[in-house]
Amino acid sequence: MSKNFYAGCDVGSTTGKAVIMNDKKILAMAIVESEIDPELTARNALLKAMAQVRELNRLEDMTYLVGTGYGRTEVPFAHKNVSEISCHALGAYFIDKKIRTIVDIGGQDIKGISLHDNGTVKEFVMNDKCAAGTGKFFEAMGRTFKVDLTEFSKLAGKAKKSISVTSQCSVFAESEVISLIAKKNPPENIALGIHESVAKRCYTLLKRVGLNQRITITGGCAKNKTLVKTLKQILKMDIAELSVDPQIIGALGAAVFAKQNGK
Repeated sequence: MSKNFYAGCDVGSTTGKAVIMNDKKILAMAIVESEIDPELTARNALLKAMAQVRELNRLEDMTYLVGTGYGRTEVPFAHKNVSEISCHALGAYFIDKKIRTIVDIGGQDIKGISLHDNGTVKEFVMNDKCAAGTGKFFEAMGRTFKVDLTEFSKLAGKAKKSISVTSQCSVFAESEVISLIAKKNPPENIALGIHESVAKRCYTLLKRVGLNQRITITGGCAKNKTLVKTLKQILKMDIAELSVDPQIIGALGAAVFAKQNGK
């Protein structure tokens, strides 16, 4: 009996993610840095995931492949493309059927998503006019402090109090932070203020779609423990931790769509 393999590929602005499933479970997942060419990003992510599955040698060996993310229309070997909003909803729901609200913090935007009881999208809002509060924003702030993203989160976690960063534009926020550093403010307090400003942006979006239990965070920024802790405090609600890497949730949702379409 032939084996079926279903793949989802999330071509994001900063990373490409791929997930491969069979009829029963997740077989492989991979994350790669994005290339200028979205097709190359998708190919790199899929090949990295395929290397973990002995039976897969060519992209053509996939039973069904769904592309998602900002570069989803530039993946010629995908059978179908689906919006990342629907894929994040289905991916989170696949892992935890109780999830009803998602905040997805991507490289260049933030999305608030509410779900119906069957995992489909009920409502969504996006902050896509400015990079403030996104993964790119955290990267820029980390460079300002001359630390990587992990160290930046740890730095903020050491703060005794926060110093507010009020600028709503990522460019102005960076200038504001440089000025605060120059005035000898404790770096950890400034870092916590940055995390609070991002958490408040997330809270604003979540209020617009409805704060329905159970809430989770997807995207690479969900790995930022200080951000998660800060958002919990602002929401006064718990945030569900998913049992897989939150950065691959969009690709997972695409793989689930592939499984639904490929049967």
